[in-house]
Amino acid sequence: MKFRPMMIVPLMLTLGFFGLAAVQLSRTEDARGIGVDTTALPSTREGRVAPDLNLTALDQTPLLMRDDLEGNGLVILNFWASWCPPCRAEHPTLTALAEAGNPLFGVNYRDQLSQAQSFLAELGNPYDRIGRDDEARNGRDWGVVAMPETYFINDEGIVVLHFRGPVTERALQNQILPQLRENGYDLVLPEGFEATEG
Repeated sequence: MKFRPMMIVPLMLTLGFFGLAAVQLSRTEDARGIGVDTTALPSTREGRVAPDLNLTALDQTPLLMRDDLEGNGLVILNFWASWCPPCRAEHPTLTALAEAGNPLFGVNYRDQLSQAQSFLAELGNPYDRIGRDDEARNGRDWGVVAMPETYFINDEGIVVLHFRGPVTERALQNQILPQLRENGYDLVLPEGFEATEG
């Protein structure tokens, strides 16, 4: 078989493709290493008035209403579900934020009532008010695409930050607190939590 220079082209294209993929993967892993969510979608809610809420009650916890999102300082609104492993991972951090004095409201999203009750019975209920969104109607209005999603809403009911993913201590340090502070807001930090200046 006679060698032709054009025979090398497919090999070079393949090697080039895999080389670019390796570089991109390396950059993604480096970003994740410092807590940057490289899969975040831009929010359509940030800077806008928080949408209405039409929720159903979950046990004896006071029902979350749209009016609760105004006049309470910076509030945290967390969409969560019992079937969501990252929701379980973020629960201790959300509990600590609530115990530190941050108003924390919850929306139980597309969940079975018994499962949601078991989740809160096992891990504790840190929410000041809560509601159920069984059919995801509220989630669609808010732009929810995956669990968990958390909104930080100012005193006037404006969404100042929409965070997709679990609210962990690392996410607070590397993403949430710097973005809130950039917009002139802050959270009451849990005791023992080390804040980084951004």
